[in-house]
Amino acid sequence: MYKKLLPLLLVAPLLHGCLIAAVGAGAAVGAGVVHDRRDTRTLIDDRRIAFSAEDAINRDRDFVANDNYVKIVVYNGTLLLCGQVRSADLKQRAQSKVENFEGVNRVVNEIEITDEPQGFWRRRQDNAMTARVKTALLDITSMPGFDPTRVNVTTVHGVVFLMGLVSHEEAEAVVDVARNIGGVDKVVKVFEYMEPTAGS
Repeated sequence: MYKKLLPLLLVAPLLHGCLIAAVGAGAAVGAGVVHDRRDTRTLIDDRRIAFSAEDAINRDRDFVANDNYVKIVVYNGTLLLCGQVRSADLKQRAQSKVENFEGVNRVVNEIEITDEPQGFWRRRQDNAMTARVKTALLDITSMPGFDPTRVNVTTVHGVVFLMGLVSHEEAEAVVDVARNIGGVDKVVKVFEYMEPTAGS
């Protein structure tokens, strides 16, 4: 009898760990919705699309060879492709791999074509720039109710891409902050705009 119980006792902690992971993931999504203007279902769908799109790109060896680099960001069904590849064919191929996924409403293909895609250290600089932009957005205090965590910031080769569901006033303020960060070469708006409320 004890021999039969031993495997169950060994497996039980593993099952417990899986349960914690699942609950933790659900809690993380729930916590995100508190500040996010997307509903829970859209938030989950965006993450599913991003994961599927990244998998589709990474399965193609041409995208992981010769320093080609494709980054995918999904917000409210809008799929942003950015990064650098060595040919126009690869740029178009990246779009064709992801544009028909369920839940994708729009593809914004901002992949740059270059003979020398950026390397690891330049990507680290871009990540640092993204962090600086996000930190600078905290200084926008003149608009009641503005939450900088609602703005998705992505940087590739000195170009800052901004996504989110925002008002026109919020968009102008965010762009103004981003373009004044040292090292930012260009700001690209991939925003969706909220309908103005009655009386505004």
